Amino acid sequence: MDNFVFHNPTTIDFGTGKEQQVGQHLADHGIKKVLLTYGSERIKRDGLFDAVTKSLAAQGIAWVEFGGIVSNPVISTVREAIAVARTHQVEAVLAVGGGSVLDSSKAIAAGVLHDGDVWELFTRAATIKAALPIFSVLTLAATGSEMNSGAVVTNEETREKFAIGSPHTFPKVSIVNPALMQTVSRDYLVYSASDIIAHSIEGYFTAKVQPRFQSRLVEAIIKTVIETTETLLADPTNYGARAEFAWASTQALNGLIYSGTAGFSYPNHMIEHALSALFNVPHGAGLSVIMPAWMKWYHGRNPEQFKRFAEEVFGLDTAEQGIAALEQWFDKIGTPTRLSQLGITEADLPATIDNVLGNAKWFGIAEIYTRDVVTTILKNAL
Repeated sequence: MDNFVFHNPTTIDFGTGKEQQVGQHLADHGIKKVLLTYGSERIKRDGLFDAVTKSLAAQGIAWVEFGGIVSNPVISTVREAIAVARTHQVEAVLAVGGGSVLDSSKAIAAGVLHDGDVWELFTRAATIKAALPIFSVLTLAATGSEMNSGAVVTNEETREKFAIGSPHTFPKVSIVNPALMQTVSRDYLVYSASDIIAHSIEGYFTAKVQPRFQSRLVEAIIKTVIETTETLLADPTNYGARAEFAWASTQALNGLIYSGTAGFSYPNHMIEHALSALFNVPHGAGLSVIMPAWMKWYHGRNPEQFKRFAEEVFGLDTAEQGIAALEQWFDKIGTPTRLSQLGITEADLPATIDNVLGNAKWFGIAEIYTRDVVTTILKNAL
């Protein structure tokens, strides 16, 4: 086990009705005026917007609305929201939504206090020195953004999908009420399952130092996701399964499973970012295509861990059987496993490969993921 310091500053307030406490949480941090960000108007139709604003009003907290944030969030929307936040001199950002809303909100919070263009923070031309306080009410479990500092946004002009992360961009408080997630569509449930599994396996397979305890945490998360996804597909109203799915999602990317590990990378995310940047595919759907294709290429580099994955997660004997079992499970639940299912053809590969190679430089793994390697992986996914 490698040396580590584990510290996560985010408070999670978990359970039914907890969104009614959001005003108190902001008041506890001295907030008087907030930018309230969200995606679609669904939160107004289902009563969540009213519940949140009632809680804010009860604490004398003013709010400014900013809606319309889309899945695979884009930098132009972030820039618009920064302008609104500055005009109204808000003191914090409250995200009500899923990972796209939360990621956008982190970028907004950092961008408001940055002197230059916010995209500079994504290209690393500048660093995050401060951010407005961030709070969230989660409506979709997938990205783990409620308890980490990361945010991923696409620049629709340059077709780049990059990330930021800083101690300043951890949410202060995130409210996770699994009951708010019961209206998540079947498609986005299975895409979310794929996303959580991808967060779990990146370090599990690529780390140079991977303690057995950390591997067991990852395996528990993946098995929980598999079990609860199948339960929720049969019964979307099952609160117990929804709650375990949500908590597993949080644990997959709040830093815990990476404590004591070293030398890991995020190749599946690196490759998928090109798919969603170029073709606007749902992130989880892209990951379920890339993961088996990448595993077929990579498993020879870490055969013992892939054998462990097959045994511990699926009760099988060999690395190849474990990879096939994951791919078959993705097929079973209805998330894509082939590029063609995303509308991506072999003719699209050259542009996709070029985009991935740019990502490889940003992720710092370009020496491994050469043009030939990326071509092989993507052809595995055709």
